[in-house]
Amino acid sequence: MSSSDASGEPASIVSVTDKVKSVSLGMGVAAVHYLGDRAAFVGTEESVAFVDNEGAVSKVEVTSGGILSAVADGARILMGCDNGQVVALDRKGETSVLATDPKRRWIDNVALHGDGAIAWSVGKTAFVRPPKGEEKSLDVPSTVGGLAFAPKGLRLAIAHYNGATLWFPNMAGEPEFLAWAGSHLGVTFSPDNKFLVTSMHEPALHGWRLADNRHMRMTGYPSRVKSMAWGAGGRYLATSGADMVIMWPFVGKDGPMGKEPAMLAPLQAKVTAVACHPREDVLAGGYEDGTVLMVRMHDGAEILVRRNGTPPIAGLAWNAAGTWLAFADESGEAGLLKL
Repeated sequence: MSSSDASGEPASIVSVTDKVKSVSLGMGVAAVHYLGDRAAFVGTEESVAFVDNEGAVSKVEVTSGGILSAVADGARILMGCDNGQVVALDRKGETSVLATDPKRRWIDNVALHGDGAIAWSVGKTAFVRPPKGEEKSLDVPSTVGGLAFAPKGLRLAIAHYNGATLWFPNMAGEPEFLAWAGSHLGVTFSPDNKFLVTSMHEPALHGWRLADNRHMRMTGYPSRVKSMAWGAGGRYLATSGADMVIMWPFVGKDGPMGKEPAMLAPLQAKVTAVACHPREDVLAGGYEDGTVLMVRMHDGAEILVRRNGTPPIAGLAWNAAGTWLAFADESGEAGLLKL
């Protein structure tokens, strides 16, 4: 555990707060991504704000209502909206409506595949559209909680009540069902395609080793896990949900089975967002009191990026080269740090 002063802020650690370029976006923020060299702050309503390295802000209206879900791959952001639209935004700031639900129902979840395929969900139904070919859909037993494409092959994981479904949209045959009691929300494949992990409505993660569907119980959180990020090379899964960053090891064929997680950057505030550096064993953590820390994974060394005293951090993102870190709190007060 690290020491802290009376304010609950970490004591005697390196601070780079004076090097952060502060930006006021004037809108609520739900997520942060990078598209090329520009940070993209996804609003809770209507707009995405691009911010360049000089701090200049340009807003793009992407929908007429609320933005419920967003994922990015560095080239575009895919968003699900409460007016039934699936909208893409590219690096140039150009938007395109890729799908519209005929009943204008909420698009709760979205996913992007490396080959350009997209997925989205409405209620109990998941949809997949490849870059070329026809749209396909699959009904699962209950409302979809989360979607994720496997890193290899066109395979979609669908989290829902009492487990997850693995679906190959281009193959005949029944989807594979992975059972575990409870409500499963977020879902992610490990970068090596060997493990699937879900975040649950209860304060826990659950995982499966896909070779044999062996279970991995990842418990002990004081609150729900809402943010997950894979470290460089997929050796670790960093998560929110505690008053420190919880790092599960995924080295070897057993992943975290029988192993304790590492616990980094403890504070007197819960972690709300995590983002791992794309190349180095470094992560950024955002907290519910507005603090942002950078942490080296191997020794837990901390750097203070932003002091506490604001709304919770809504999101963090590194650019592809790992030379810039962008973050924002829920009220739209944001920052950029050049490393």
